[in-house]
Formats: sequence, C-alpha cells, structure tokens
Amino acid sequence: MTTTTLHPGKDGAGVVRRTVLPGGLRVVTESMPTVRSVAVGMWVGIGSRDEAPEHTGASHFLEHLLFKGTPTRDALEISAAIEGIGGEINAFTAKEYTCYYARVLDEDLPLAVDVLSDVITSSLIAPEDVEAERGVILEEIAMHDDDPSDVVHEQFSTALYGDTPVGRPILGTVESIKALSRDRIAEYYHRYYLPSHTVVAVAGNVTHERVVELVAAAYERAGALGGEERHAPPRVGGEEIAYRSGVTVLDRATEQANLVLGTAAFSRNDDRRFTLGVLNAVLGGGMSSRLFQEIREKRGLAYSAYSYTSAYADTGQFGVYVGCLPPKIDEVLKVAQAEVAQLAAHGVTEEELVLGKGQMRGGLVLGLEDTGSRMSRLGKSELVHDRLMPVDEVLGRIEAVTLDDIQAVAQEILRRPMTLAVVGPYADRDFSALLL
Repeated sequence: MTTTTLHPGKDGAGVVRRTVLPGGLRVVTESMPTVRSVAVGMWVGIGSRDEAPEHTGASHFLEHLLFKGTPTRDALEISAAIEGIGGEINAFTAKEYTCYYARVLDEDLPLAVDVLSDVITSSLIAPEDVEAERGVILEEIAMHDDDPSDVVHEQFSTALYGDTPVGRPILGTVESIKALSRDRIAEYYHRYYLPSHTVVAVAGNVTHERVVELVAAAYERAGALGGEERHAPPRVGGEEIAYRSGVTVLDRATEQANLVLGTAAFSRNDDRRFTLGVLNAVLGGGMSSRLFQEIREKRGLAYSAYSYTSAYADTGQFGVYVGCLPPKIDEVLKVAQAEVAQLAAHGVTEEELVLGKGQMRGGLVLGLEDTGSRMSRLGKSELVHDRLMPVDEVLGRIEAVTLDDIQAVAQEILRRPMTLAVVGPYADRDFSALLL
C-alpha cells in the first residue's frame, strides 16, 4: 500500500492524498472539515468509446444493471440504504469513464462506501434484470430522441467523427441494445470492472486513513483486493482522430429548429485549452457573449444561443448551438458564421479578454464549492489527466492568456472547415450553400 500527498492544503483543509491498494485500486481524498457531508464516487476508467461493435451500449447498460442486485442486496435495498439516511445515489456514463456516486452525511460514510463497493464488485447481472433494463434503456433512448436539442448534439458528433467510438452515441442504438445478450454484458463487466481500472474519490469531512480503511475492508470482503499495486495509466494522448466537415440534416416535424455548427478542437491535456476556454466565454459563454447579444438581444432570432467545448484524450470539439423558429434558420446561421469569422479574423478586445477570464475564474471557483464537484475533480483528474492541477495553478494559467494567444487559437480552430448538424422540418433541403 503506497500513499502520496498530492496537495498539502492549508490548516487541514484541502489536503489531497492518494493511496494505491493491492490490485491497483486507487483511493483519492480531499478534506473539507467545515462541511457535514461527504461525496463518494467510484470511477471506472471505461466508457462508450472502449466498446467493440458487439458491445455497443454495454457501458451504459451496466450503469443500470449494477443497481439491480448483488448477493447481499436487491435493487430496493441498494437504493433504500442510501435514501433511508437522506442521501442520494446515482451514476452516469461518459465516453471515457463511468461513475457511481453517493452523497451522504459524514457519519454515514461507512454505509456509502459499503453499498457502492458492493455494487461495483459484486453485481449479479441476472438474466431477468437484463431483460427488464433493456426495456428501460429503450425507453431512455426514445425519450432522448424526442428532445431535438439532445439529438442535434449527437448528430454533430457523428457527423464530425463518423462511425468511430468517439462519434457513436453513449446510450447505444435501438438495434445494439436489442442485440446485447446477458453473456456479452457480463463479459464486458468482468473484463473491465477491475480494481486496476477503478478510482475511489471522496471529498468532504473525512480523514484519508479512515476512507482507505473502509474501502480496503469492503473490497476485501468482496474478494477483490490483492495482487500488485499496479493501476491503469491515465487516459492521455493517443493518435489524433480524423474529423470531417459538411452538413447533416435530420428531418423532424418540430416547432423549433436546432443546429450545431463547429469543428474539432484540442485534446484534454493540450495547454491551449485555457486559451480556448477564454475564447469560448467571449463568443458564447453567457448573456454578455457575442452570440447571445447578436442573435437574441439585438435581433430576437432565438431563445437559446451559446458556444461550448468538450475534450477527450486525443481530440476535442468546439461548437455553436442555436435553437430557433424554422423560418429563421438561414438568418441565424448567417449571423453565427459572421461572428465566428469576425473572431477568427480580429480576435477579441482587451475588455472582452478581461471579461472572459473573469467568467472562467468565477465558474471554476464557484463550481468547487460543494463536495460533489470536488469529488468529481479528484476522480476525473486521476483517470484522465496526468496529474491533479492545483486550483491556484489553473487560475494562473487562465490569467496568463493573452490577446495574441486568443488570436492564434481563433485562427487555428475557427478557420477550419465546419460541420453543420440540423434537426428540424426541412425534408430534403440542402444547407450546403449556406455553409461558408
């Protein structure tokens, strides 16, 4: 068992420590002695992009199945154990990881660790549960498909990356979910849900030693503790994924048209991500942004207009989203492209630079005010970053962004050939002529 202090903190607060247990299981904690709650997350470094074609949708399917029962608890007992003490328990699946988490009072930490460890290590994946959850997931896909603002983002990713693991939907498809057998799901579970791929992240009013003791005991009871202290490396880098440009239109009889205009951007550990973040704040990060002001405030063309970034180990995305009445889409697209071109050609002003930095700094610090967000930062940093960057260092990297940095990133990203995804009542209409 090896323990390391990742961040010394101050006066007992903010101390971040990591212990690697036998089998490679990592336990990372951050002390927050002024709160009375604890957030516990079991992070598995496996997501939808790791699925072979025959396992498409298995990561998200497992997210459902692991709450259905273990040898010691059925589905009701799992949820009631946490909800009965006023806590919450849930999970989510991403392209590069899956997280099972609970938030409870600090005195209930032992129960939260025990329940989550039981779920992660000892799921039965019973055939009858597979069939029951298959129907639930198909309903979830249908619900997702009924929301055009969700569908357009998925269409954009698929158009940008094609039929690749990054381009495919996290939920899988109706066809893939219907085709997944219990044996294939169990195979995926036993292959990837290993201690060496798992991070236990805990933030709140805790001591590191107590958390390690509880996690080690829970895993030992499950027979999942043992072997070398060797864990999977962080998911960093990799061969850059080819991206595409062009137009994709999904004809839907919706009251509102939804569009995403964008392109590939920087990977998660690219130092230029801080510059891109400031650029994004200026272009479409809030009510004072260029897109919001031009599209909504000045012209009244849409209710929702923003830009966003997302990043993975080997690539990233930059996109502009707008939802508008169908007859207004031509003008909306024209204005959005004009703002993108303007920023690429001339960068931002000194005043916008200050505002963009302020928005990023405030969002970062305010977003770390609760135990859940602190826990998420620990888990994601351990799984997908090469190190946990101290908050002060992140703030310093944001503050160091210059006008020249913005100009260079804008010219590199915003002058790339763009991909346009549209969902709305447009039948066979060709939008190619409108894409600059």
